[in-house]
Amino acid sequence: MTTPHDFVPVALGEFRRLKQLADKAVAQVSEQEFFQRDGTEDNSLAILYKHVSGNMRSRWSDFLTTDGEKPDRNRDSEFELHEADSLESLKRNWESGWKTLFDALEGLEPDDIQRSVSIRGEGLSVLEAIARQMTHYAYHVGQIVYLAKRFAGERWQTLSIAKGKSAAFNQSPEKYKQA
Repeated sequence: MTTPHDFVPVALGEFRRLKQLADKAVAQVSEQEFFQRDGTEDNSLAILYKHVSGNMRSRWSDFLTTDGEKPDRNRDSEFELHEADSLESLKRNWESGWKTLFDALEGLEPDDIQRSVSIRGEGLSVLEAIARQMTHYAYHVGQIVYLAKRFAGERWQTLSIAKGKSAAFNQSPEKYKQA
Protein backbone atom coordinates (compact mmCIF):
# COMPACT_ATOMS: atom_id res chain seq x y z
CA MET A 1 0.00 0.00 0.00
CA THR A 2 1.20 3.49 -0.82
CA THR A 3 1.50 5.84 2.13
CA PRO A 4 1.61 9.65 2.07
CA HIS A 5 5.40 9.33 2.41
CA ASP A 6 5.47 7.38 -0.87
CA PHE A 7 3.59 10.11 -2.72
CA VAL A 8 6.55 12.38 -3.48
CA PRO A 9 8.53 9.79 -5.49
CA VAL A 10 5.35 8.89 -7.38
CA ALA A 11 4.66 12.57 -8.06
CA LEU A 12 8.24 13.12 -9.23
CA GLY A 13 7.83 10.28 -11.71
CA GLU A 14 4.59 11.74 -13.05
CA PHE A 15 6.07 15.23 -13.34
CA ARG A 16 9.05 13.79 -15.25
CA ARG A 17 6.64 11.97 -17.55
CA LEU A 18 4.71 15.19 -18.21
CA LYS A 19 7.90 17.07 -19.01
CA GLN A 20 9.03 14.31 -21.35
CA LEU A 21 5.69 14.39 -23.21
CA ALA A 22 5.90 18.15 -23.70
CA ASP A 23 9.56 18.03 -24.74
CA LYS A 24 8.95 15.24 -27.26
CA ALA A 25 5.96 17.09 -28.68
CA VAL A 26 7.75 20.42 -29.07
CA ALA A 27 10.75 18.69 -30.65
CA GLN A 28 8.48 17.89 -33.60
CA VAL A 29 7.61 21.47 -34.54
CA SER A 30 9.55 24.23 -36.24
CA GLU A 31 10.48 27.48 -34.56
CA GLN A 32 7.78 29.24 -36.57
CA GLU A 33 5.20 26.70 -35.38
CA PHE A 34 6.40 27.11 -31.78
CA PHE A 35 5.35 30.78 -31.93
CA GLN A 36 2.23 30.31 -34.10
CA ARG A 37 -1.17 31.49 -32.77
CA ASP A 38 -4.48 31.10 -34.53
CA GLY A 39 -6.05 34.16 -32.91
CA THR A 40 -5.22 36.92 -30.47
CA GLU A 41 -6.84 35.03 -27.58
CA ASP A 42 -5.18 31.71 -28.44
CA ASN A 43 -2.05 30.45 -26.76
CA SER A 44 0.98 29.42 -28.76
CA LEU A 45 3.41 26.77 -27.64
CA ALA A 46 5.73 29.64 -26.73
CA ILE A 47 3.11 31.22 -24.46
CA LEU A 48 2.35 27.89 -22.81
CA TYR A 49 6.07 27.39 -22.15
CA LYS A 50 6.33 30.91 -20.72
CA HIS A 51 3.27 30.50 -18.49
CA VAL A 52 4.18 27.06 -17.14
CA SER A 53 7.77 28.07 -16.41
CA GLY A 54 6.61 31.27 -14.69
CA ASN A 55 4.14 29.29 -12.61
CA MET A 56 6.82 26.77 -11.63
CA ARG A 57 9.28 29.45 -10.58
CA SER A 58 6.62 31.04 -8.41
CA ARG A 59 5.14 27.88 -6.92
CA TRP A 60 8.29 25.90 -6.23
CA SER A 61 10.81 28.58 -5.14
CA ASP A 62 10.95 28.45 -1.34
CA PHE A 63 8.02 26.04 -1.55
CA LEU A 64 7.70 25.29 2.16
CA THR A 65 8.31 28.78 3.49
CA THR A 66 6.67 31.37 1.20
CA ASP A 67 3.33 31.72 -0.54
CA GLY A 68 3.28 30.01 -3.93
CA GLU A 69 2.19 33.22 -5.63
CA LYS A 70 5.36 35.30 -5.36
CA PRO A 71 4.96 39.09 -5.20
CA ASP A 72 7.25 39.59 -8.21
CA ARG A 73 5.25 37.29 -10.47
CA ASN A 74 3.25 39.00 -13.19
CA ARG A 75 1.00 36.18 -14.39
CA ASP A 76 -0.68 38.30 -17.07
CA SER A 77 2.68 38.99 -18.73
CA GLU A 78 3.18 35.23 -19.12
CA PHE A 79 0.51 35.36 -21.83
CA GLU A 80 2.30 38.07 -23.83
CA LEU A 81 5.38 37.60 -25.95
CA HIS A 82 8.07 40.24 -26.21
CA GLU A 83 11.13 40.60 -28.39
CA ALA A 84 13.32 39.07 -25.66
CA ASP A 85 11.18 35.90 -25.71
CA SER A 86 13.27 33.88 -28.13
CA LEU A 87 13.01 30.14 -28.61
CA GLU A 88 16.25 29.74 -26.68
CA SER A 89 15.22 31.95 -23.76
CA LEU A 90 11.81 30.31 -23.44
CA LYS A 91 13.33 26.83 -23.48
CA ARG A 92 15.96 27.92 -20.95
CA ASN A 93 13.23 29.23 -18.62
CA TRP A 94 11.21 26.03 -19.20
CA GLU A 95 14.19 23.93 -18.11
CA SER A 96 14.80 26.23 -15.15
CA GLY A 97 11.17 25.95 -14.06
CA TRP A 98 11.28 22.16 -14.13
CA LYS A 99 14.60 22.18 -12.26
CA THR A 100 13.03 24.37 -9.57
CA LEU A 101 10.13 21.91 -9.25
CA PHE A 102 12.37 18.83 -9.16
CA ASP A 103 14.77 20.40 -6.65
CA ALA A 104 11.88 21.39 -4.37
CA LEU A 105 10.33 17.92 -4.40
CA GLU A 106 13.64 16.08 -4.11
CA GLY A 107 14.48 18.25 -1.10
CA LEU A 108 11.38 17.26 0.85
CA GLU A 109 11.76 15.14 3.96
CA PRO A 110 9.20 12.38 4.63
CA ASP A 111 7.39 14.41 7.30
CA ASP A 112 7.12 17.48 5.05
CA ILE A 113 4.17 15.91 3.25
CA GLN A 114 2.04 16.72 6.31
CA ARG A 115 3.11 20.36 6.46
CA SER A 116 0.98 23.26 5.31
CA VAL A 117 1.83 25.67 2.53
CA SER A 118 -0.13 28.46 0.89
CA ILE A 119 -0.95 29.43 -2.67
CA ARG A 120 -2.52 32.88 -3.07
CA GLY A 121 -3.20 32.84 0.65
CA GLU A 122 -5.07 29.53 0.56
CA GLY A 123 -3.75 26.96 3.01
CA LEU A 124 -3.04 23.54 1.56
CA SER A 125 -1.21 20.46 2.70
CA VAL A 126 1.98 19.77 0.79
CA LEU A 127 0.26 16.76 -0.74
CA GLU A 128 -2.68 18.91 -1.91
CA ALA A 129 -0.34 21.54 -3.35
CA ILE A 130 1.61 18.92 -5.29
CA ALA A 131 -1.60 17.34 -6.61
CA ARG A 132 -2.97 20.76 -7.64
CA GLN A 133 0.16 21.61 -9.57
CA MET A 134 0.31 18.20 -11.20
CA THR A 135 -3.23 18.71 -12.49
CA HIS A 136 -2.37 22.22 -13.70
CA TYR A 137 0.71 21.06 -15.58
CA ALA A 138 -1.09 18.03 -17.06
CA TYR A 139 -3.73 20.42 -18.40
CA HIS A 140 -1.11 22.57 -20.13
CA VAL A 141 0.99 19.64 -21.33
CA GLY A 142 -2.16 18.30 -22.99
CA GLN A 143 -2.53 21.64 -24.76
CA ILE A 144 1.13 21.52 -25.80
CA VAL A 145 0.79 18.01 -27.23
CA TYR A 146 -2.42 18.92 -29.05
CA LEU A 147 -0.94 22.05 -30.64
CA ALA A 148 2.32 20.33 -31.57
CA LYS A 149 0.44 17.43 -33.17
CA ARG A 150 -1.76 19.84 -35.10
CA PHE A 151 1.19 21.90 -36.33
CA ALA A 152 3.37 18.88 -37.16
CA GLY A 153 0.62 17.25 -39.21
CA GLU A 154 2.01 14.37 -41.27
CA ARG A 155 5.42 14.73 -39.58
CA TRP A 156 3.92 13.82 -36.20
CA GLN A 157 5.43 10.84 -34.38
CA THR A 158 3.06 9.48 -31.76
CA LEU A 159 4.01 9.83 -28.11
CA SER A 160 1.90 6.89 -27.06
CA ILE A 161 0.56 3.69 -28.56
CA ALA A 162 0.06 4.27 -32.28
CA LYS A 163 -3.37 3.84 -33.78
CA GLY A 164 -3.91 0.19 -34.67
CA LYS A 165 -0.99 -0.98 -32.50
CA SER A 166 -2.81 -1.74 -29.23
CA ALA A 167 -2.81 -5.52 -29.73
CA ALA A 168 0.94 -5.55 -30.39
CA PHE A 169 1.49 -3.32 -27.37
CA ASN A 170 -0.52 -5.63 -25.16
CA GLN A 171 1.76 -8.51 -26.17
CA SER A 172 4.88 -6.74 -24.81
CA PRO A 173 4.03 -3.64 -22.75
CA GLU A 174 7.53 -3.56 -21.21
CA LYS A 175 8.78 -1.81 -24.37
CA TYR A 176 6.54 1.12 -23.50
CA LYS A 177 8.05 1.47 -20.03
CA GLN A 178 11.54 1.76 -21.55
CA ALA A 179 10.61 4.55 -23.95
